[in-house]
Amino acid sequence: MRFARFSARWGLGVTILLACSAPAWAQSPAPTSPAPQEPTATPAAPAAPASGQPVQLPLPQASPRAVVTQTFGLTEVTVDYHAPSVRGRTIWGNLVPYEQVWRAGANENTLIRFSTPVLLRGQTIPAGQYSFFVVPHQEREWELVLNRVTTHWGTEGYQAAQDIVRVPVMPETAPFHENLLYWFSDIKPTGAHLNLTWEKRTLTLLIETDVHNQVLAGIEQVLQQNPGNWQLLAQAADYLVQNNLQPERALTYINESIKLQDAATNNWIKARLLAQQQDFGTAIVYARRAIKLGDKEDTAFKSQLPNMRIALTEWQAKAY
Repeated sequence: MRFARFSARWGLGVTILLACSAPAWAQSPAPTSPAPQEPTATPAAPAAPASGQPVQLPLPQASPRAVVTQTFGLTEVTVDYHAPSVRGRTIWGNLVPYEQVWRAGANENTLIRFSTPVLLRGQTIPAGQYSFFVVPHQEREWELVLNRVTTHWGTEGYQAAQDIVRVPVMPETAPFHENLLYWFSDIKPTGAHLNLTWEKRTLTLLIETDVHNQVLAGIEQVLQQNPGNWQLLAQAADYLVQNNLQPERALTYINESIKLQDAATNNWIKARLLAQQQDFGTAIVYARRAIKLGDKEDTAFKSQLPNMRIALTEWQAKAY
């Protein structure tokens, strides 16, 4: 990941893909009589498929496949499902009975994949792929279920003993939605909400990640593999400063960075770190040095300079 010269930019990647799965196949009826032929030749019998299987027609699925993927922090979550339609039917308590496990979609198991460990209601779920089920209840909270077995057709062969977790959720009233839809909201580096919306109900599951520990582990690994890199050290310190984490560790990183290369970038990071620790007098010293060392022709520096001067003025007011 490339960092901006003075401030790391930690963004969120979003990828949403809707894809039709392999079409549903319908066997064609056997012809009742041969089609009319010209009298000049006796028609040959139709050739059988090489596979020996019946002739089939490509037809669209009533519940097409959909895949939605969301990245937050360093975690990617993917839901792979088939989306049924309402088609004028009564859904909850009828098509989807209360008190029974539902496949949370149509056709095969609905699958959910986590690229890293995640937290669901405080319980750690290992990275991997799971079947996703819903148990609707008429008089109490519904349950969202993650199950180890991912090869069933819907709920056939489902065993509660293979559940990883059951998370209680309260269904919410929602605007009518003809097709079942999974979607993400409230996306932050530390987590996001996964929502299931169909007919006039929405279920919401909070998925959290220990993103900072994941980042710090990655930082340590990269720094060990690239010793003496002042820019990586500055970027590591900048991440800690931005997230107000481990100031002593941040100070170690930034001091080592300045020792290797006295630059505007790392001096400004140290100034911000010191101001964060209420040491405004020393922060002023490093802020002034950063401004002095900055390349006045550098576009990135010039874009940061107004904010640097504003911060310097604020720190001076607090220091004196």
